Amino acid sequence: MGKNPTDRGKNGVKRSLVVEADGGPLGVVIAGANVHDAKLLKRTLQAIVVPRPRPTPRKKQHLCLDKGYDNPTGHAAAAYRGYTPHIRRIGEEKLDGRGRKRHPARRWVVERTLGWLSKCRAILVRYDKNPLNYLGLIQLACSLLWYRRLNVLR
Repeated sequence: MGKNPTDRGKNGVKRSLVVEADGGPLGVVIAGANVHDAKLLKRTLQAIVVPRPRPTPRKKQHLCLDKGYDNPTGHAAAAYRGYTPHIRRIGEEKLDGRGRKRHPARRWVVERTLGWLSKCRAILVRYDKNPLNYLGLIQLACSLLWYRRLNVLR
């Protein structure tokens, strides 16, 4: 008969990544593939390695998230870290007068960074069984991305 498909006992790893506006990775955490994204948001925001300036009422810090974070856990995690969350509501589609989306999703910035990380074979296919070693490889790849970006910009 097989496993119950609603149990969500997926194999694999989920990489939760927070990036800056241009796609530079700021923090990353890993978990099992069956963990929901909103449950990883608090840990992902805590994993940011660069000190950020304090948000003020005049200069807020914004956090753009997709519809998967539209729940109390996602809103609470963003507010706890002092971000102004921009989370698209589930079922909401903003259309202009011609029937097109008015504000396209910004998720492609994160997807592009995940694509850059997937160029590393040890990250694309997880050969390492120890989660700390695998996380270390991802963090090393993130630092190499920053090194290449900073040297290209000069």
